[in-house]
Order: sequence, then structure tokens, then C-alpha cells
Amino acid sequence: MLSQKTKYALRALVWLAGRETPSAAISEIAIGAKAPRKFLEAILLELKQAGFVDSRRGRFGGYALAAPPETIRFADVIRAVEGPLALAPCASRTAYRPCQDCFDVETCPIRAALIAGRDAIAEVLEGWTLRTAVETGGSRAEPLLP
Repeated sequence: MLSQKTKYALRALVWLAGRETPSAAISEIAIGAKAPRKFLEAILLELKQAGFVDSRRGRFGGYALAAPPETIRFADVIRAVEGPLALAPCASRTAYRPCQDCFDVETCPIRAALIAGRDAIAEVLEGWTLRTAVETGGSRAEPLLP
């Protein structure tokens, strides 16, 4: 399950991707993403450190996407904020380790299902970009092709 922090991060990035002007003040982003400003400040700093946004000081400053919206994938944002997509460490591709209570990772009857689930989730989230989210308008429609 996604944390509220990750939801706010995704909403802020999608909001920025849908704007006609490239940058916005944090107060604007908070309103647009329906996120608490103080919490969003910390989230945007983390997104900046991960390379998803840039910031500028001054009168015309604010936050802007650091890359085109069609190149920022939901999976990458989730991994940066939340960690691996897998439900258990034994099913992770980026942070694999056996579960603490596992008897034998090779014969574990649960691991195969967790790997299949991770693969299915990764397929969707790696194909879903900020541009896709803007174009679909949050609907459950299939992503639009470029």
C-alpha cells in the first residue's frame, strides 16, 4: 500500500506536469496537489535530491520538473520515496534479501506469488509516466499512446 507521502509526491509531480508554465511556488503546488504545505516541502526536497524536480530561488522561482513528463515513470518515483515495489524483500529486484523468517528461499511457496505480483505491478507502473497521468486525467482509461 502506498504511503500518504508517496501519494502527495505523485500528485505534486502530476500537477507540475500538467501546467503550462514550467515552475510553481510551493504554495501553488500544495493547493494543486491538495497536500499540506509543510509536509510537501520535505517531499519536494526529497524529490529534488532524487532528480525529479529542480528548484529556483527568487521572485520567479519555485519548483519545476527536472525532466520531460514522459520520462518520469511512476515506478521510479515510488522507488525513490517508498522503496522497492515488491511486497517482501525476497521478491525485490532492487533490494533482494531473504525474509527473516524464511526456511528456504528457493522452495518458499509464497515467494513465487510475490514475484509474479511484483512483476505485474512493475509492468504497469514502469509504463505509466507523468505524461500518461496528465493525458488520462486520472481516469481508469488505458494510457494514451504518444
